[in-house]
Amino acid sequence: MFGWALTFLIVALIAAILGFGGIAGVAVEAAKIVFFVALVLFAISAVVHLVRGRSPTVP
Repeated sequence: MFGWALTFLIVALIAAILGFGGIAGVAVEAAKIVFFVALVLFAISAVVHLVRGRSPTVP
């Protein structure tokens, strides 16, 4: 998911360099949204992993 955020950021930078202000703004906003969604999902995953812990092994 961070790859998508990086892709949108690169598209925004290229669009800004070429002078496409509207497209650059939309790509930056998309990159921000994808980045924060990825952070929230990572945090949820980390909390669930800590709560569940390691399952006991049965010999």
